[in-house]
Amino acid sequence: MLKSGRSQEEEKKRGRMMEAKTLVEAYKKAAHPLQGHGKRNLDVLKEALEPMSGEMDSDIYGSGKIIEDFQKKMADYLGKERAVFFPSGTMSQQIALRIWCDQLDVHKVAYHPLCHLEIHEEDGLKKLHGIEPVLLAEKDRVISLDDVVGLDEEVACLLLELPQREIGGQLPTYETLESISRYCRDKGIKLHLDGARLYEILPHYGKSAEEICSLFDSVYISFYKGIGGLAGAILAGDEGFTEESKVWKRRHGGDLISLYPYILSADYYFDQRINKMGEYYEGAKELAAYFRHCEGITTLPEIPVSNMFHVFFHYPQKRVESLLIDLYEVTGIGLTGYIKEVSENECAYEVSVGDQYPNVPKEEIENFFTLLNENLQNLSHK
Repeated sequence: MLKSGRSQEEEKKRGRMMEAKTLVEAYKKAAHPLQGHGKRNLDVLKEALEPMSGEMDSDIYGSGKIIEDFQKKMADYLGKERAVFFPSGTMSQQIALRIWCDQLDVHKVAYHPLCHLEIHEEDGLKKLHGIEPVLLAEKDRVISLDDVVGLDEEVACLLLELPQREIGGQLPTYETLESISRYCRDKGIKLHLDGARLYEILPHYGKSAEEICSLFDSVYISFYKGIGGLAGAILAGDEGFTEESKVWKRRHGGDLISLYPYILSADYYFDQRINKMGEYYEGAKELAAYFRHCEGITTLPEIPVSNMFHVFFHYPQKRVESLLIDLYEVTGIGLTGYIKEVSENECAYEVSVGDQYPNVPKEEIENFFTLLNENLQNLSHK
């Protein structure tokens, strides 16, 4: 029987409030959800726009103070000559690789087998641009210098994703990054950074964004993941590269008449959260330790290198979901609303630590994991 340490009356009241039948319903009703920054509702935009003056002019087709000031701010932050705001990272990265392929007249690029362009973009790079990928490294590890040196095909560009999201957010060492960067420059291979979660890895490396980006010829960053804005991306590089990217942005239909809702939310939440990345990182390491002390649970990486990691329950998905629904109702703590099946006896989900985790009382988190461990032990002995 689950126990929460609360009074019987409090537990009955909490049970009446919850009565959830699915994991996602239980998570939505949890008093203390642990994932990310909170709900992505209309208040995300409302909060960002509230400090703004109605007298401010919007951007128009990529011009105007709002977009130009933000692009300069991001170029300075990344240590690049210029930066261009895009409505999506998918658009910006395909364009970056197209530019490098055209410049070198080589229509092949190298990246990890679980790169976003390979598994989430419906072959956009191939179908829209005629670019062929060369897959480097095994799926369960990051790209090494040996992988790059061992390339037996000519490529225009190497894309590195930091961290490698699909394998729990793993990272190469900083020394490996430096070695790969030197090798690519010596061989005339352009190096592009998929920095969708760039800000989140700065505390682990102990480096600034500018220091990391100096190793790359072009850089993409996102504004809806760790930053928590509406959407949007920045593509940064030298002046010639970014001017060419504006042409491709128009060709892709990304030069909307106005992008200011995305820009203002990106700017607002960047300022709100960029200096909290260390706090999120420490929270992720603490949370991962709670999981690792539970029977039948492992984390990838074992010790997180950013604010995200993957949790593996070595039990059937349905049994884990049922257990978590009960725990959410009893404790008010919510881990996630979604768990995917890995195999018949294993399931997993992705943790992303943001503003919500530090606001939950530690004693309540500890109580949750005590109960979780006790109930997993019961599952193991059945």
